Amino acid sequence: MAKGPKSHHVVPNASGGWDVKRGGGERASGHFNTKAEAVTRGREISRNQGTEFRIHNRDGKIASSDSHGHDPHPPRG
Repeated sequence: MAKGPKSHHVVPNASGGWDVKRGGGERASGHFNTKAEAVTRGREISRNQGTEFRIHNRDGKIASSDSHGHDPHPPRG
């Protein structure tokens, strides 16, 4: 699983709300009041930069994941 700079994450903020962070980064790319807003913006950033996109739950576990990069194992259709 990509946790480095080739990923973006929607994570809960300890002070409330949700942050969009680049994998391995300390500073948030954006802070949002709702998870839905963070997911929308995080998905845009991830698509633009071709990164993996991970959405975390309140407990920090990954709830879902999207690949906007060059997936070496794309799903077969």
